[in-house]
Amino acid sequence: MSYCKYINSLKPGEYNIHREYHDKYYGFPIHDDNELFCRLVLEINQAGLSWTTILNKQPGFRIAYHNFDIKKVAAYKKKDFKRLMNDAGIIRNRLKINAAIENAKTIIQLQKEFISFEKYPKTREEWTKLFKQTFRFTGGEIVNEFLMSAGFLPNAHEESCPIYKKVLKAKPAWNKGR
Repeated sequence: MSYCKYINSLKPGEYNIHREYHDKYYGFPIHDDNELFCRLVLEINQAGLSWTTILNKQPGFRIAYHNFDIKKVAAYKKKDFKRLMNDAGIIRNRLKINAAIENAKTIIQLQKEFISFEKYPKTREEWTKLFKQTFRFTGGEIVNEFLMSAGFLPNAHEESCPIYKKVLKAKPAWNKGR
């Protein structure tokens, strides 16, 4: 079932937060590396949990991870790791927290080589290879959802969804040259 159909099956308590994410963020291109990092951290933290949980905790993640400032997160020390492990506003999982910190360091290296995380060559195969070789806690499903949610891959929305046309107007990477 597509996300477009899925959100319409949700209860009122879940519907609003999913509708906002669906209508304003999902599938739209992200041009800011800190926001790309945010999406990656959220996708990693969703593994094994509901997306509703992650969307509800997003404000807590923003506070805990200094609004996903890559340089700040990459510089985290043991005291920061401990602070995150004690923060009920996020998912307190050692592997996921460590992945966020180490992945911030990886993005800094990519920025040195490619100017920005977003500017990394973007074929699906290149992204998958990059994630497999250099990122932590990024299996195939996490990579695929990250790429789709950030506008690098198609099919975030059904063509009949009114948001689909808005995504196209935002010029997602997957629609370049069409």
